[in-house]
Amino acid sequence: MATLKVPEVVPSPTEDSERLRKAFQGLGTDEDGIIWILGHRNVSQRKKIRDTYQQLYNESLIERLNSELSGDFRNAVIRWMCDPPERDAKLANDALNARQKGIKQLQVLVEIACASSPHHLMSVRHAYCLLFDCSLEEDIVSSVSQPLRKFLVGLVSSYRYDKGAVDLEAASSEAATLHEAIKSKQLDHDHVVWILCTRNFFQLRATFACYRQTYSNLIEEDIMKCGNGDLQSLLKVVIWCINSPEKHFATVVRDSIIGLGTDEDSLTRAIVTRAEIDMLKVRTEYAYMFKSKLDDAVIGDTSGDYKDFLMTLLGARM
Repeated sequence: MATLKVPEVVPSPTEDSERLRKAFQGLGTDEDGIIWILGHRNVSQRKKIRDTYQQLYNESLIERLNSELSGDFRNAVIRWMCDPPERDAKLANDALNARQKGIKQLQVLVEIACASSPHHLMSVRHAYCLLFDCSLEEDIVSSVSQPLRKFLVGLVSSYRYDKGAVDLEAASSEAATLHEAIKSKQLDHDHVVWILCTRNFFQLRATFACYRQTYSNLIEEDIMKCGNGDLQSLLKVVIWCINSPEKHFATVVRDSIIGLGTDEDSLTRAIVTRAEIDMLKVRTEYAYMFKSKLDDAVIGDTSGDYKDFLMTLLGARM
């Protein structure tokens, strides 16, 4: 369900590196050439290009891109070219070091923990330690207050079973446990934390389905009836990232473009992190939720090389 389009015949990493080198040289930078190459390569191909460029020219491709490009275009290209675990570790660190740590910032941690595989989360945690000389959990504890801290530490430190095993009796029982916690407005109860932070994603989807069948409401709707605080908002993001990540990322895109100005960081994050995963589903969900086209929204709120690069990742430029 990716939107990234890779040509049937892909040049060798050496050819791509030579073309990138040529794009950097001369008067001005050939941004179109950079977009054309990097915007049509998958994660393994981009890694080979990084490694080959380093071997050929004895310099970091990412550092060269950083010096050649500017603004939101540069940020998007560099995020795209980073190894995904390293990219997400940096996104998590940025969120935890933000002056204001609201749901807009902290939802990045939920995306990493709940909208990707357990193996990816482990790789992000490893990359975080290497980059920042401390664990992701330590930085959450030192910078996020309760009760959000309790959930975020549980989510990022979890290693969930990654197979499709589902126990329907447990799903029904735990749906009842969650309903009781919601009814009594004890959203940070240890049982809620345990269920959401340890159960595998298939089991949780079954639990959410049991909840809806038994209580005739979506669990996130009942949670939001408990109030409009940060905890309620965080739990809604957790449930969406587990149950329907395309709904969450469609909302991230929408929120990044409505109102005065564009939140380029959020827009870039949504497209760069999902272009190789499920952006086709995000595009479909966006149209369903907001009765408009995601591509039109991006075109209308961006410009220049930044717009061209995002539209390339969305598969609109080949």
